[in-house]
Amino acid sequence: MTLPLAPFLTVWAVLAMNIASPGPNVLNTIASALGSGRKAGLASAAGVAVGIGLWCLGMTLGMAAVFQAVPAARTALTLLAIGLLLWFAGRYLRAALAGWQGGAGRVTGRSGLGMRASFTRSLAVNAMNPKALTTWVVILSLFPAAEARAGDIAVLGLGAATLAFSIHAGYALAFSTAPAARLWARLAPAISAAVGLFFAGFAARLALGLAAG
Repeated sequence: MTLPLAPFLTVWAVLAMNIASPGPNVLNTIASALGSGRKAGLASAAGVAVGIGLWCLGMTLGMAAVFQAVPAARTALTLLAIGLLLWFAGRYLRAALAGWQGGAGRVTGRSGLGMRASFTRSLAVNAMNPKALTTWVVILSLFPAAEARAGDIAVLGLGAATLAFSIHAGYALAFSTAPAARLWARLAPAISAAVGLFFAGFAARLALGLAAG
């Protein structure tokens, strides 16, 4: 690893908040565990980990080439990231408000999923999740991809995959029963509010960094 630890920690913090927040991947993992048991839930968590690891490698390698060819692309990406972070923040804060007003939905289990089916379903959900693409656009505005070496990218991807599996495995183990799923539905608005405020703060941090630069 040739880069300092700070950018890795920043990326992993943003990624952890996004992985843990209510969305297609989280709902799929909880539904798999609730309807088909903890093994299916853990297989879903493994699918999320592999999917996020692949997103990390693909986006980091691709954008590293872009940054080397067009250095000004980083400024453009940072401006895009600020807009996306504010959009994320607005979405999560609106979701929190809707949940507190009684609009949060109940999680329905998916029965009959074996470990292989749960894993492949999770990969498919991850691949088709627009949140994944926009998240990595934001993350790559925080990570010096142009200066990264193969070892740096490997560490970033391994850390991202480990975070994804750990968080989703926690969901699979904790929310594999109907009472736990109902508890999650009650907690979801508070989680969304916290994530929304976190993303708004990061948008402000990026904007201040651009202004100072």
